[in-house]
Amino acid sequence: MPGESRSMYLYEGHRVTVSDLLEAGLLEAGAKLRFTRKRIGVTFDATVTGTGRIRLEPGGDEFRSPSGAAMVAAGMRAVDGWRAWVVVGENRLLDAVRQEFLDRTMSADRRSADGDRQRVHERLRQARDRADRQEPERITVRELLKLWGATDRGDQIGQIEADLANHGLVTSPSFRAVTLDTVVSLTTPPDEPEPAPEELPSTEDDEGEGDLNVRLTVGNLTPLDGVGSVSPNSSLDEAVTEMLLNDYSQLAVLSGPRNVRGAVTWRSIAEAMHRNPGAAVADAIVRAEVVAYDRDLVEVLPTLQQQEFVLVTDQHKAVTGIVTTADVARRYGEMATPFFQLGELDRTLRWILRRVLDLPTVQPLCGRAIKTFDQLAFGDYRRILEDKQVWERLGWPLNRQTFIARLDEIRLIRNSVMHFHPDPLSEDAVEKLRNFTTLLHRYRDPG
Repeated sequence: MPGESRSMYLYEGHRVTVSDLLEAGLLEAGAKLRFTRKRIGVTFDATVTGTGRIRLEPGGDEFRSPSGAAMVAAGMRAVDGWRAWVVVGENRLLDAVRQEFLDRTMSADRRSADGDRQRVHERLRQARDRADRQEPERITVRELLKLWGATDRGDQIGQIEADLANHGLVTSPSFRAVTLDTVVSLTTPPDEPEPAPEELPSTEDDEGEGDLNVRLTVGNLTPLDGVGSVSPNSSLDEAVTEMLLNDYSQLAVLSGPRNVRGAVTWRSIAEAMHRNPGAAVADAIVRAEVVAYDRDLVEVLPTLQQQEFVLVTDQHKAVTGIVTTADVARRYGEMATPFFQLGELDRTLRWILRRVLDLPTVQPLCGRAIKTFDQLAFGDYRRILEDKQVWERLGWPLNRQTFIARLDEIRLIRNSVMHFHPDPLSEDAVEKLRNFTTLLHRYRDPG
C-alpha cells in the first residue's frame, strides 16, 4: 500500500485478509490448512493460493475469506473460519497468525501511529485474552463506543466492527441491536455453532462486510435487563400490586425465563374479575407474542398494532424485555423531531436569503452551480453568510463568526440525522436545533 502505513490501512476499517498475511510473509502460498469438526470427527483440507484465496481440497472451490471456505466445506450456517482453520505444520490457528500480523503492524508503526489506535489495539487484546479464559469483559454499549471516541452507532460503526473482528471478538448480545445502556460481553464466536438444517449454508464470502445492517431492531427500544412478571399460580392481587408499583400496563406470565404462559393486562384482569370475583392470574392470561431482540422492528409493527405489546428474548432465548406501542411512538418521535426541525431551518434560511438577496449575488458564493434558491443546502448557507457584505445586508445585531460556527454545527447534525443512525439524536443536539430556529424566527425579517 504505497504512501500509507499499515496502521493507517487498518484504521480505515479494513478487515485483515489472508492476502495481508501473505504480503507480510506470515503465510506462504501453498500452505496447507485443516479444519476438524471434533464433535463429529470429520476433517476438511484446503490450500492457500498465491492470490490469497483458500482452495478447498478436493473440489477446487476458492474463497476469499476463511469463514466462507469453512461454511461451505462443512455445510454449516455460520463458522468463524479464522478459529476453524489450522495451518498444517505450524499447528496454529489462522487467528493466531492474524494476531501476530496486528501486533507487528502496531509495533512497527508505534512511533507514527495514532495513540488512540494503539490504545484500542491493546484494550482489545486484553479483551480477547479474557474471552479465551472464559472470563469475558462486560461493558455497556455506550462505554464500548467511547473506546473509539464515538457517542452513537454512526459513521464509525464500520471501523468498530472491523477492529472487533480483527481481534476475533463479537459482542453478546449484538451491540447493534440493543440500547446504548445494555451490557454486552466481549467474547469469541462459538467454536461450532448449531447448524440450522432448514437453511442452506451461506455462500457470502465477505466476512460480513456485505451486510448493510441499518435496521432498527426490537432490542434498540428496550433494555434486556429483566422484565416484570408473575407466575401462573400467583394471585391477581400480586399482579395488580406489581403493575401499580411499576406503572405497568401489562405483565408477563412466566413459568421460567424461557417458558412464557402469556401476559395479563388491566383489561384481562377486569374481565376475569367480572366473570369471577375470586379469579387468579391463570384466569386472566392473554396471548403474548414473543420475539427475538434482533428482530426487525418493522416486521413486528402489525403485531404491536393488534396486541399493543410484545415480549422480547435475549441472545439466550430468555424473556428479558418488553416493547409496547408507547415505546414505538416515543422512538419514532425522537427520530422524527430532528427531521421536522431541520426542514423548518432549511425553509427559513432559504426564505431569508430570497428576501434579502438576488440569485446572481448568491450563485458566485456557492461552491457549486445552482439555478434556483430551492437548490441551496446547508453548506451553501454557510458559504453565503460567511460573506461580509451579505452579512451586513441582513442587518442582524449578531456576531457573524459565532453564528457561522453554530450553523456549521447544525450542518454536521443534519448530516448525522440524514444518515439514519439507529440511535436518537442527543438532547444537546436537539436543543441546538430548537435554539437556532428560535433565533432565526426573531431576526428573519430584514432590519
